[in-house]
Parts: sequence; structure tokens; C-alpha cells
Amino acid sequence: MISAGSKIPKISDARDFAGTRGSILWRRRPAAGAALALLASLFLQGCGASEPKLIAEPERPVAYAALSGGETVIARDIRAAGADSSKAKDTFADRFPRESTADRYPRDSFADRYAAVGYAPQTAREIVFAPPSLAFAPQQAARQSPLALPIARAIPDDRPVRIPPTSYKVAALSPVVPESLSVIKQANTRLIGFDNSAFPYSGKSPRGNASRYSDNRVLVHVPVGFDARKPGVIVVFFHGHGATLERDVRDRQLLPKQITESGTNAVLVAPQLAYDAADSSAGKFWERDGFKRFMAEAAEQLARVYGDPRSVDAFANMPVVIVAYSGGFETAAWCLQIGGLGKRVTGVVLMDALYGHLDKFASWIAKNRHAFFISAFTTHNKRRDDDLAQMLKAKGIPIQDELSGPLKAGTATFLSMGGISHRDFVTAAWTRNPVKDVLVRMVQR
Repeated sequence: MISAGSKIPKISDARDFAGTRGSILWRRRPAAGAALALLASLFLQGCGASEPKLIAEPERPVAYAALSGGETVIARDIRAAGADSSKAKDTFADRFPRESTADRYPRDSFADRYAAVGYAPQTAREIVFAPPSLAFAPQQAARQSPLALPIARAIPDDRPVRIPPTSYKVAALSPVVPESLSVIKQANTRLIGFDNSAFPYSGKSPRGNASRYSDNRVLVHVPVGFDARKPGVIVVFFHGHGATLERDVRDRQLLPKQITESGTNAVLVAPQLAYDAADSSAGKFWERDGFKRFMAEAAEQLARVYGDPRSVDAFANMPVVIVAYSGGFETAAWCLQIGGLGKRVTGVVLMDALYGHLDKFASWIAKNRHAFFISAFTTHNKRRDDDLAQMLKAKGIPIQDELSGPLKAGTATFLSMGGISHRDFVTAAWTRNPVKDVLVRMVQR
């Protein structure tokens, strides 16, 4: 507080010297005194009396589980900046040179290391299914005891980060895929949104309002050991009424498991049709060449899941077998008639699914003698299957009533299953896991 009559300091009286914490009010002194104070301050700064600033060393990397429970974030190790501070110009570029990131982000990408075990680059619209045993490379698992947690390394020379054995979706550092990859070492099952899947659909509908469906996901499965360099087949599965890809196609009807257990060089593509509804709408598959566009996109997605972009052409030319269950008959019939895939369709399997379009199926069978046709049915569908068999006989096409040995081109087989449960048909028809049986018989021919 300034007492009455005292001199009030002016702004011009203030001096603020670099290196001090605040402003110090100086009363006017003789010029010599001010000059000496200024020289003293400059002398202290020039001699480097203050201690050099140090850059803190960051903590080691730690794995954090995301709140969603399905993702894992691995913190990256950050190295200290240049050690010789006397030579630095103290600019942003000097403190954080571009070259210093090379040790934190090695040139071999996440995809280079882990694409072969199910961690290929992913998009936001994709869901990955991976059992715990498939989450890490075999050579790592071999070093673990059955009860030990698997080990993952963030970057070379870092300490290992232990991660619980659950499914993961980790963002890749790079979409680059190693060119040497050619054989899938672990099964890979994913739900991927397709632009050309059945829905959403806003076109003309032969079966009422189909615009209410919007699920564009497709179940894609590439089994362990699949080799795109060898002859293979794409199984396209059309589900029935009241179905979802996860609950029914994957978990109840076991399509990915049947593909894997067949031991054949086959992959699975199963689009979501009317979601969990009593509706046989085909959506975009009602459009001419709709199936062709879908399979062109499927080739690209399969190549990405497979982990080798060079395999796109192999998938784009691979033969296709359509398997339709129950209400999936509608989509199958339109794909055969106007789908545009032509001779690539080498087989059709109807699983208690002949509810209509007999003329479309008969026409396709008669025009495609290079392919096989199987219709297995319960008592409920026997009349329609008998009618189709008679239509084919009238065209001079031989009919079989049992499967014996390898599947042969040009055959049409009708299998009466009597009182077998319609709901269990995809896993228990003429044999346990009939889709697996079809693939095995295809290899035998």
C-alpha cells in the first residue's frame, strides 16, 4: 500500500528483465546504476548459469482395454528427442525431427505381421469373429502353456504386453499386405457391409414392400489352409425366413464350420436377406446382373480377407455353388434366371426350398448340363419336387433319387427326407452337415 504524499510509480519506471519470474518496479536511479544492473543480467544469461531443460522420458507401453470391450489399444513407446541440447535451435522441427519417428513406427506394418492370423486391414463397417486359439501366430502359441496368456509385442525391442485371450479388432498401421502370403494359416470369419448386397433396396418389388430392410452385411468365411492358387469354389448361401447371419447361419446352421470341416478349397459368402422376418424378398438380386455385381464385390472382399490382393482375379473366376434353404429359394431362382453369372454357377442345392419358381429352376437345369442340381425335401414340399422332376424328365434329363459317390455334371437329384425337421435341415438332412457332404463329393469327381 502506498502512503499519502509518496511518489506513485509510473509505467516508464518499470523494468522487466528476461530470466526473472515477474516485473520488478525500479525507482529511478542514476544512469550508471541502471547500466551496471543490465550488464550483470546479460552476463548471467551469457554464461549459461541457468540449468538446461530436460525432455521427460515417457513411460513404457501399456495395453489398455477399450470401454466397448471389443478393441485393444496398445500405447507406443516414444523416444527422447536429441540429446545434445547445446546444438539445437529450439524449434519444433529441431525437437521433433521427422526421422525420429522411424524407430516408433517400423516399416513392417501391423498387416505384415498379423494378416495371416486373421488381422487383415478392416473397415468400420466390419465385424471380425475369431476364437481365442486363432488370435496369435502358431509359433507364439507353441511357446505358451495351455493356461498362459498369449503374448503380443507392440514394436521390436519393446517388452511384451499381455492381452486377455478374447477376440480383437485392432487398427492396422498400414493396409499393405505381404506379397509372399499365399495360404491362409488360420480360419477367418467376418461380417462385412457390401454395396451390392440384397439390401437396402428401393427398386420395384414383386413381393410387396422390400424397402424396409437395410442390413447390407455379408458373412464371409475363409478356412484354414485355403489356397487361392489352387482350384477352389465359392459357396453362396441364401438363408430362409426369420434368420440372422450370426444367430442362424453362423451359430445354428454352422455354415462356416461345415466349410472348414469339409477340408476342401472352398470359401463361404452369405448375404443377409430379409432380417429376422418371414419374407423371401431378394432385394437387389431381383435386378438384372445383380448377382454378377454382388460376386464381383465378393471377389474383392474375399481377396482382402484372404490377405493377398493378387488373388482378386482368382476369386473373380472361381466357380460358384448356390445353396438355398427354405425361403432362400426366391433369391436363388432370380440369380439363376437374370443374375448374369452364366457358366460360373456349377451347382445348385435346395434345402427343403422348392416353394415356387419351378419354371426358372427347370430352365436353368436344362441349359446348364455342366452343372449339378440337388433338391432335398420334407413331406411338406414333396408335391412340388415331384412336379419339377416330371418337368425335367419331359426334357430328357435323367433323375436320381439318391447320392452315391462323387457328384457328376448334368445330374439332377431329388432326395426325399420324410419327417426330418425343417428347422434342422441345414445340419441334418440326408446326412449330418449336408453342405460339407456336397463339397466332399465335389472333390471326389
